Amino acid sequence: MLAVGVMIWLGSELMFFSGLFAAFFTIRANDHPWPPAGTHLDVVQAGVFTAILVSSSFTMQKALFEEERLNRRAARMWVGITIALGMMFLGNQFYEWITQTTRWSTNAFGSLFYIMSGLHGLHVALGLVAMAFLLGRMKGPAGDPGELAVFQGISYYWHFVDIVWIGLYSCLFLLH
Repeated sequence: MLAVGVMIWLGSELMFFSGLFAAFFTIRANDHPWPPAGTHLDVVQAGVFTAILVSSSFTMQKALFEEERLNRRAARMWVGITIALGMMFLGNQFYEWITQTTRWSTNAFGSLFYIMSGLHGLHVALGLVAMAFLLGRMKGPAGDPGELAVFQGISYYWHFVDIVWIGLYSCLFLLH
């Protein structure tokens, strides 16, 4: 039942981010040049941290596989690695925010950059908090009957957040 609820909730999140993408493409189509002159984006650095975030989907999936095999120690380790990768990604997001020459109030691109990356960063942070609570729940040698369902729900959410970032990275950093 929890998995169904998570999937419905992720459907609403998909609609939320779809609205952001629609706004991005609408404004991009009517604002030339895009991005505006003076906008500097470090595509390579963002690409490296995109790879780090995407790799965290694999570590989260490995954690889920270990949980399903009742190897809780390994599952905790892989969740910890996933948290570390997510924190590295967020650290880079913060760095991009404070070093970006275009501010949120400079132009439409700046507004979209901060809104889209900021809301995604918030979702990443919420996923990291959920994983931290999951680690707290996983203390001890045996799990409770609902632990696997919670694990699966958090895993679905994390994969969703990673997939959304691929779209955001493509729009914000690669589409010129």
